[in-house]
Amino acid sequence: MEITVCIGSSCHLHGSRDVIQVLEKLVSAYGLAGQVELKGSFCMGECTKGGVCVSTGGQKFSLTPADVPAFFKQEVLEKLAPVQGE
Repeated sequence: MEITVCIGSSCHLHGSRDVIQVLEKLVSAYGLAGQVELKGSFCMGECTKGGVCVSTGGQKFSLTPADVPAFFKQEVLEKLAPVQGE
């Protein structure tokens, strides 16, 4: 799974470095280094949303560092290891 984080000037000012650090910690904590690839990109065209643009699976999200754990759970953990029996 690929996760791309905008590192353009607007997203940088909204905390892209912090978003990346939280993502790196979560990938490491869950042992997903071989399954999740973090990439950086300059402007992804979502500057007016007020957060850091993060994309995965063809979807774009506007995140603050505080939003990252919930995003990671929903968009990464649940998609990499769907719960069986639901």
